[in-house]
Amino acid sequence: MTSVHTSARSEADRVNGLPAGPKEPGGPPERRIAWSMLSRALSVPLILGLVCFLPAVIAAQPGGGVRDTAYWLQLVLTCYAGARLATMILSTRRRLLQGVFWMFVYIAMGVAPFAQVVIEQTPTPMVGPRQDLVTAISMILVGCAAYDLGALLASRRPLRRRTPSVRGSGGGPARAHPVRLRILVVVAFVASAFYVLKLGGPGVFFSSRQEINETVAASGVVAEGSNVGSAFIKGFGQVPALLALLFYTRRLATSRRARRTPSTVLVWVALAALNLVVNNPISNARYWFLTVLMAFVFTAFPSSAAFYRTVLTTGVVGALVVFPYADRFRYEEGGQRPVQSASVFEPLVTKDYDQMVMFANTVSWVDTRGHTYGRQLTGSALFFVPRALWSGKPEDTGVRVGQWMGLRMTNLSAPLWTEFWVDFGPAGLVGGLALIGYAAARTDRRYALAVTRAGPGPASVLAIAAPLIAGYTFILLRGPLLQAVGKLAIAALCLALITTFREQREARRR
Repeated sequence: MTSVHTSARSEADRVNGLPAGPKEPGGPPERRIAWSMLSRALSVPLILGLVCFLPAVIAAQPGGGVRDTAYWLQLVLTCYAGARLATMILSTRRRLLQGVFWMFVYIAMGVAPFAQVVIEQTPTPMVGPRQDLVTAISMILVGCAAYDLGALLASRRPLRRRTPSVRGSGGGPARAHPVRLRILVVVAFVASAFYVLKLGGPGVFFSSRQEINETVAASGVVAEGSNVGSAFIKGFGQVPALLALLFYTRRLATSRRARRTPSTVLVWVALAALNLVVNNPISNARYWFLTVLMAFVFTAFPSSAAFYRTVLTTGVVGALVVFPYADRFRYEEGGQRPVQSASVFEPLVTKDYDQMVMFANTVSWVDTRGHTYGRQLTGSALFFVPRALWSGKPEDTGVRVGQWMGLRMTNLSAPLWTEFWVDFGPAGLVGGLALIGYAAARTDRRYALAVTRAGPGPASVLAIAAPLIAGYTFILLRGPLLQAVGKLAIAALCLALITTFREQREARRR
């Protein structure tokens, strides 16, 4: 067991620019050679499938789309994102945040919009000229290139070695304090119990999202015309329970002693049951349940390259086939939208993937109203301020564009690219995506170091935060940002309250 951990640490040091540790002459190199041969065997069909085969199948679909500039730009974007996703899957390093980013871009910005261009049908009408769609596709491409540039700059900068903790569990100084973690468990049960009781009991959570929303609106704790109260009730009812489950899952995955301790196992079982109520896929948005599922999988199997590659690969298939049909519990019986599909690609042009066309509509909106110069991002950052105190608080970007379009249903997406575009134009989009790429690459490297140096000591906060952020990336990228920041802020608050740097300070004194 010691030799395996030593080899993992040596590999992590090499990846992150740190001095290499002792090398293991036995099994791990053989496994690396075996995977290298396997990856070469898989690389050709995977790259051909993502970059060539799937776009070609979509291009062959019948439809009235014209092969103009928008068509060819969309094809280039699809192939580019497919190549980058294939790189993430085949990489020997687990690039968690970057892998999820490219999976989203490939599906929501590549395959789905390409199908919409070919079939000439979009989930949301495009109100502006065709040139606005060309601008939107071009800026998505530029943003992706900026993201790659930021990630490249991060990879060129070596990580500083941090002083190892007293308990030797490695992975950076930020760890979960055992006592504070128990307090988080208590907070999770209390907040979730309040959430469940306020909505009328556990049975409501196995009905539909529509009934959940109606119950929250009728609960009396949400001020009329304000979504802040609803966001806090849902956030504190769901996020602490998920975080507590992730920390205990991490403890059971890395500590044999914890697995033999009845009290730890019982707490984990209780937390799992609690999450089955408040975070189940029936009464929650599909993107949130996807966050829960991915965070749990990456926490339970943090160092498994097979699970990482399986998630990215099956995620593409799931997004194409399963995801568009996963809203059957969103509405009560009789209120569900009928599913009529003659082709596997029809759901991509009639349902959820409106990100590209909404970017085009946002370009049209900005052309008529001008940029907001930080106003929209400020409103997202100050999401917790109720409108009763801030009468001019900005609405969701998707809502504002939908109102300008004259639509009655304004629950529309506003991908992260549009948030930067609305406030600061092309320069803001390039700079924002480059910073995100840099931060994602640095986080991926720190996370790889944290999980490879894991031991039975206190859990590294990053080993929990990175999987959670990876799952939540879908929500952040889809937008609107104002709706997305609430739960993320609650998660950050919970993590800050249980994080301790005490062991790092003691190690420096020694």
